[in-house]
Amino acid sequence: MKRESFGSRLGFILVSAGCAIGIGNVWKFPYICGAYGGAAFILIYLLFLIILGIPVLVCEFAVGRGSRKSVALSFDELQSKNGKWTPLKFIGIIGCYMLMMFYTTVGGWLMYYCYKGIRGSFVNASSDNISTQFSQMLTDVPTMLFWTILICVIGFAVCMFGLNNGIERVTKVMMTALILIMVVLAIRSVTMAGAGEGIRFYLIPDFHKMVESGIGNVVFAALSQAFFTLSIGIGAMLIFGSYLDQSRSLTGEAVNIMFLDTFVALTAGFIIIPACFAYGIEPGAGPSLIFITLPNIFAQMSGGRIWAFLFFLFLTFAALSTIIAVFENLVMFNMELLGWRRKKSVLVCAALIIILSIPCVLGFNVWSGVQLLGEGSTIMDLEDFIVSNNLLPLGSLGYVLFCTRKNGWGWDAFIKEVNTGSGMKFPKTLRGYVNYGIPAIIIVIYLKGYYDKFKDMGTGIFVGWMIFAIVFLAWVIYCATSVEKDRTE
Repeated sequence: MKRESFGSRLGFILVSAGCAIGIGNVWKFPYICGAYGGAAFILIYLLFLIILGIPVLVCEFAVGRGSRKSVALSFDELQSKNGKWTPLKFIGIIGCYMLMMFYTTVGGWLMYYCYKGIRGSFVNASSDNISTQFSQMLTDVPTMLFWTILICVIGFAVCMFGLNNGIERVTKVMMTALILIMVVLAIRSVTMAGAGEGIRFYLIPDFHKMVESGIGNVVFAALSQAFFTLSIGIGAMLIFGSYLDQSRSLTGEAVNIMFLDTFVALTAGFIIIPACFAYGIEPGAGPSLIFITLPNIFAQMSGGRIWAFLFFLFLTFAALSTIIAVFENLVMFNMELLGWRRKKSVLVCAALIIILSIPCVLGFNVWSGVQLLGEGSTIMDLEDFIVSNNLLPLGSLGYVLFCTRKNGWGWDAFIKEVNTGSGMKFPKTLRGYVNYGIPAIIIVIYLKGYYDKFKDMGTGIFVGWMIFAIVFLAWVIYCATSVEKDRTE
C-alpha cells in the first residue's frame, strides 16, 4: 500500500496545527490565564512551551517520518533488534480512542451552541435562563446524541476522502476561516467600552498577582498547559510526520506549529478577557466560561446573535480539526494492523466511536450517579483524567526515551532524521537535556497531577491512586530499559 503524502508544506503545518489547536486553547487557556495573573502567567507559559513542548513534538514527528507508519507500527519499525518497545503502542491506540470518547461530546455541544447562536437563543436572555439552557442540554439525551453523532459523521466523512482530497483540503479551509473569525472577534472585543482594563491585565505582567496565587501553583499550571497544549503523547501528531517528506527539517516545522497553536491561544484570550472586564465578569470563572459566562455577554451585546454564532463557529472548527486528525489515526490503525482498505476502516471506526461516545453522553443524565473520581465527577472527567493525566504524559515520556536510548531508536538515528532537510536544526548539544532533563520534567508533571487530583480524597484513596501511578510509570520505564535476550545464546 503506497503511503500518501501532503500536497504542500502549508497543508502539513495547518493540519498538524489543527490537531494541536483544540478546545483546550480556548476553553482552558483564558481561564487559567485569568486565574493566575494574566501576562505574568503567559511569560512563564511561553518559556515552558519552548523548552519542553517543542522538543517532545519534534520527537513525535521524527518517529512518524522515520517509520512512515502510525503509532500502531512505528516502534516495531524503528526499534533495535533487542528492544522491547512494542507494548507502548497501546498508549497511543487506547489514547486516541479514549480521547474521542469524550472530545466528540464536547464538539457536539459546540455545534449545538453554534446553532443556538444563529437562532438567537441568547439574545435578551437572562443569566438564569442561559444557565438553564446549558443544564437542559445536559439532561436532554436525544439532543446530546444527535449532535455527538453528527460531528462524528462529519469527521469520518472527511477521512473517507483520504489525506489530500479530504483532510488536507478541508482543514486548510477550516483553519483559514478559524484564524479570520478569531481576528474579527478579537478586534470586536478589544474595542468594547471598558475593555482597556482587561487588555492591561492581559498584556502587563503582574507578579504581585502571581505571588498571591502562589508562585509554585502558577509555574506548575504554566508547565502543564505548555505540555498538554500541543496534543503530544498518543501519536495524534506522529501520523502527520509519517506523511511528510524529507525536504524540511523537523524543528522548524514544530516551531511553526507551536507558533500557530500559541497564536490561537493568545488570541482567544484577547477575545474573552477584555469582554469579561467590559461586562464585569470574572475571567477566571472556569470551564463554564464558554457555555454560561460568554453567552451572558452575547446576550448584552449589540448584534449578539451574529457574534455568538461566529464565536461558536470558531470553536466548532477548533474542535473539528482535532477530531478529524485523531480520526485519521484510528483509520490508519486498522489499515496498517489489519490490512483493511480506507472505506472499510472508516465505516468500522465511525460505528465504534459513536458507540464508545455514548457513556460520556449518558454520564450527564442517565448515568450521572457514576462518580468514580469523587462526588460531582462525571464519566467525562474519568475519561479526560485517563488521557490527560496518564496517557499523554507517559506516552510523551515513551517517545523521548525511545529517541534517546540505544535499545530504542537511538540518539544518532533520531538526530539524523530530525535534521534532514533545509531549515532550523535541532541542537546536538541538547542531548543530555533531552535524555535526562525532559524525562524528569514529565515525571514531575505526571506525579504532581496525581497528587493534586487525589490529595483531598482521604488517605486510603490517595495512597491507592499513587501506587497505581507509580506502577504505570514503572511499566513505561521498564519498556525503555529492558533488553530482549539474544535467542541464539
